[in-house]
Parts: sequence; C-alpha cells; structure tokens
Amino acid sequence: MEKYIGKLLDGRYEILEIIGVGGMAVVYKAMDHRLNRLVAVKILKDDYLNDADFRRRFHGESQAVAMMSHPNIVSVYDVSRNEGIEYIVMELIDGITLKQYMDQRSPLSWRETLHFAMQIAKALEHAHSRNIVHRDIKPHNVMILKDGSVKVADFGIARIASASNTLTKEALGSVHYISPEQARGARVDHRSDIYSLGVVMYEMLTGRPPYDGETPVSVAIQHINGTPLSPSLLNSDIPTGLEQITMHAMCSDLNIRYASIADMLKDMEEFRKDPSIRFTFLPKGGATAGTAVGNRVQPARPQTPVNRKKELEREYERQDREEKRRRIWMIAAISVAVAMLIGLLFLILSHSDAQEESSGATTGVSEPSVPKELFVPNFVGDIYDEIPRENYPYLRLIVNESSYIYDETYPTGVVCAQRPAAGDKVPSGTEIILFVSLGERTGEMPKLVGYSEENANSLLKALDIKLTVLTEKEFSDEIPEGCVIRTDPEEKTELKNGRVVTVYISKGPEHRLAKVPSVEGASAENAIASIKARKLEVETQEEYSSSVSSGYVISQSPPAGTEAEEGSAVKIVISKGKQTVTLPNVTGQSESVATQTIQQLELKVRTETEYNSYVAAGMVLRQSPDPHSEVMPGSEVVLTLSLGPAPEPSSASPSESTTEASEPLPEPSSSDSSDNDKDGEEENP
Repeated sequence: MEKYIGKLLDGRYEILEIIGVGGMAVVYKAMDHRLNRLVAVKILKDDYLNDADFRRRFHGESQAVAMMSHPNIVSVYDVSRNEGIEYIVMELIDGITLKQYMDQRSPLSWRETLHFAMQIAKALEHAHSRNIVHRDIKPHNVMILKDGSVKVADFGIARIASASNTLTKEALGSVHYISPEQARGARVDHRSDIYSLGVVMYEMLTGRPPYDGETPVSVAIQHINGTPLSPSLLNSDIPTGLEQITMHAMCSDLNIRYASIADMLKDMEEFRKDPSIRFTFLPKGGATAGTAVGNRVQPARPQTPVNRKKELEREYERQDREEKRRRIWMIAAISVAVAMLIGLLFLILSHSDAQEESSGATTGVSEPSVPKELFVPNFVGDIYDEIPRENYPYLRLIVNESSYIYDETYPTGVVCAQRPAAGDKVPSGTEIILFVSLGERTGEMPKLVGYSEENANSLLKALDIKLTVLTEKEFSDEIPEGCVIRTDPEEKTELKNGRVVTVYISKGPEHRLAKVPSVEGASAENAIASIKARKLEVETQEEYSSSVSSGYVISQSPPAGTEAEEGSAVKIVISKGKQTVTLPNVTGQSESVATQTIQQLELKVRTETEYNSYVAAGMVLRQSPDPHSEVMPGSEVVLTLSLGPAPEPSSASPSESTTEASEPLPEPSSSDSSDNDKDGEEENP
C-alpha cells in the first residue's frame, strides 16, 4: 500500500506515511493543504475496493458516521472517492490504542477500568441515540490520549464489515469480543456493543479475555455456550459492584443483559459514587416487569475474602432463586397475618391471660399479654451484634444489606440510626430498621505519578471521598511538564474523609542561568575549569596569534559578565602561537622560478649577485635563511645569483676587449646594476 505515499487525493490530502494497518484498511498520516492541518486518512484495501456493493454501502454508512460529534468519538472530517479509491479523513490522534496500553500495564486497576469504560460507554450512548451500532468494540479500536481521555474509532468500517459473518484468522482479533448473537449470525442491535464493552472491561480487570482458543470458531462457540470465570477469582482486588456490572453486560441471554447503554452508565455512575454498592439484576417479566435491571441493593456489608469468594461462586445461583424466595416471603407474610389475626380473636374471646403462641410470629417469642402499642427504645450507640433480642419481643429488629452505611461518628458495627426514631409510639409487631455503621468511608491513594493533572484529578474524584486536593508545581528533569511528579501521601496510603492530598505537578526542566566568567588571556586549562565550575559547557577552537602565547585564550563568546543558561556552551579560541613558514630549497633554480616560489609563501625577496665559474648566470647560488628554516610570514629571503665566470685581466687588446665586451652577459640584478655600469665605464673609457 506504499503506492499511495506522496499521492494527492482530491487535490487536497497529501499522503505522507503509513501509521497503521488493519484487516480492511490502511491508515496514513496526511496533510490537508486546504486547512493546513495533519489528518489521518483511512484507505480501503484493494480486496474491498473491487466489490461495488461493498463500496456503495461503505460510502453511505461512513457519511452517516460523519454526522456524529462527541468528545469520545474520533471525528470524521470527510468521506470521499478519488480515482477508484474509497477513503475516510479523520482527526489525527496523538496517543496509543487501549490494546497497547493494556499490553504495558495489564491488568489495570479497577479505577482505571471504570475511568476508560465510562468514556467508551458515553461514546456508544451517543452513537446508539443516532441508531448507529459499532459492532466491533475492542481495545484495538479505542484510542487513549496523553491526557487520559478516550476516543472510539472505526464506527463506519465496523458496521459494513459485519455484513460478513465468516470467522477467519483475520477475524481472530475481533472474535474475542464478539457477542453471542454475532457469533450465531443472528440479527445484531445496540446490545451487541454492550456485550463487547463488558468483554473489554473483563480483560482490563483481569489481564486476559474471558474466552480463548486456537481458532476463531472455537472462541466464538465459547461466547455462545460458555460461562466465564468470575473476574474476582482472577483478581481479588475487583470490587463486587464493578464485577456485577461487567458480568451483567456479558450475559449471553439478551433478556438478562443490559437493555441499553444508558442503564449500564447509570450503574457505573452509582458505583463510582459508592464502590461498596451491590446490584441485583432480574430478568424481564420479573418483579420489575419490563426492565432488564432490577433492584439495586446498596451498600453491602464487608466480607472476608473467603466468604466473598464463595458468594461470587454462588452469585448466579442466588439470582436464579430470587423469584422463588419472593414467592415464599409472600406466602409467609400472608401466613403471619392470618396467624396474628387468629391469635387476636382468640384473646378477645377467651379473656384469658394464658400464653398465646403464634406459629408464624416473626419474633418467635410470646408473652402473657400483647400490648397494642409501645414506645420505640433508643438503639443508637448500641453494638448491633450485642443487642438482646429477647428484651424486645413485640418489635421486629430489622437489618438488611442497605442498612449498612458509612458514618464518621460511630465505629464499625455500632447502630448509628434507626427508623422509626426512639420515643415514637408504634403498634406491637412494628419493624424497627436499624442502620449499622461501616465506620468512616476510606479509600486507597491511587498511583498518579506520570499521569496528567486532569487525569489525576479524575482518579481522585472517582474515590468519592471528601478530600482537600492541593496542587504544587515543581521543576523536573524526568517528568514531562503538566504531569504528576509525586503525591503526598504516597500510593496505596489509606485515605479518609477530610484528608489533605498534595499533588506535585511538573513544570518541566528548570532553566537556571549562570554568569559567564572572563577567561581571555587565561591558560586553556584554567579557562575550561572556570567555565565548567559554573555548569556551562566548553567549545574550543585554535588559531595562530602573533600577540597571544601558545595555549592561552585569544577570545571568548558570549562575552564575560553575560548570563547564559546552564548547560549551554561557551566558545573559546586558543592560541597556537605565532604562525611560521618553512623555507623551501630554491638553490639551483632560476631567479624567476625561485622568486615566485618564495613570494607564494608571503615572503619578501632580495637578490644579490656574484661571479661563479661553475653555476650558470641567473641561477641561485645560495639562499639566506637556509632551506627548511622556520620564518615568520613577511620575512625577507636573500637569494644570491650567479653572474657566471669572472672576466679575464685587462691585458687584452682594445679590439679584443671590445669584442669580448660585445658578447652578451647575464642581466645583472637591480642591486648590482650601478656597479656594473662603473666597471663598463672603466673598461670602455
């Protein structure tokens, strides 16, 4: 698919590079030249481009998806065709997929799971409200941004892909999250997305999908017929309420599964406010006729890990027996009412003080006479388990799961409230509901180091504890700007209402300034030491200098006294001393060649002459300074030139002298021209 790189689609989108490859399409980074912004362009693979029906449906579905606008959905900017290419233009996300995030940190904490799941659910709620079903919710299609927010992608492609229910190896990544109705090839609606979200939550909490197998078909069959392990059996830190939400979303029976994503979001919000909450879900047609979500019982009494594990294993059995228990209670209530009525009639008719037994009486205790009314005692402040029930035979002391509440005033196990209130006059047999304290609401300090400030505040808020959160900002070389460096108290510390939590946010590396020292004229060694002592770096350069001795600083930049950022470089130029020239050997060369050689070295030339019987006239006899001597640029070099053999004595006849004098002689140097003229005058008076 690299054939598209460099291509300009519709004269607007320039394809730059591949950033992702999926089963149906390839995603490219591109430049939108019209709006001058980077975008992501998803181009369908050739196998799908050749299917005209697929292309038609893809285009229509994608245009519908482009109408959605939600902060948790990847925005679709454009859907187009260009030269037989079907493509979607989307916002370019700077982040990683949930799958990549899970690979790094799996399993996730229950708080992170809730944080991500609620955002995915909000995206689905928006899509479902517009009759758009994703059909391929999985961690690979969920993007996590640097600030911890979530965006769901691939709505249009997922919907079209669902037209084929063939399970191939290419579908293995999706089949782990497929709903039972999808696996059967049945009609799919918004509840399929709810199931897939439940599977994603299961994997976030436990670090593994609920079902796995060697082939896509084997995994799909497990979704249809299997029963997954309770998440808490794989991770004991999972709260019961969140486990119930996850498993209820994953129900294979559509009559038990959440009827809408809004119902699921509502339970998530209730759990976020009170992590100790428990839920009881009833099928359609039960006591809550017409709804998939039944009674919600909150909060639950704390349990030991052993009891909790046993209850989790029996959870679905209890739900199956729920309806039977309701019928039994109804029959029992009628029986009690009839028994009490018979007993009352018997008392009136017999006018006797004999003891009356009521076989269905809820107190299980009888008295010589039953008062019609009595005053409610004060149970507040009593330890619930130590209340002597036998002292209150005409009252029914009731404590149910919803009666256990958090209370800062009373210790755990102590009655903190009652209804009716103490002193109220009530009929005999009245139920007195006692509220037992769970103690002060507490939580555990989550791991916030490395999170953005916004994400850290969201995680603290999810604890639903009254905290005073303070923010301090510090410089940090390791933690990026805007992210958490540390917290006070530290991770896993118990938190209570009113606790002060300080979150330290990074301001990025600190830019400290240092004054540049004066090092001109100093030795290189001392200069480097002085600069480094101020936490500055040094850059050196060497040059010749006629005024600064070798090994000493000629100049510096920046100048002394200016301020520079610590770690920045100060440039210094170190002297190599005076620059010299090595004198070449020009002996035996002609005057013109020797002069040119010397002058090319920026040296001056002066010539002298003398007679020499062995060296031809005009050739260099010797030089001063000697060859290979080191001299300074601009120095003078003296070349001694040969005049040839000396002339014969003057005894020769005038005619001979004239003849000899008429022979050509080597041209004398300028320095000897005057002497030669005088000699000539003497020889030729």
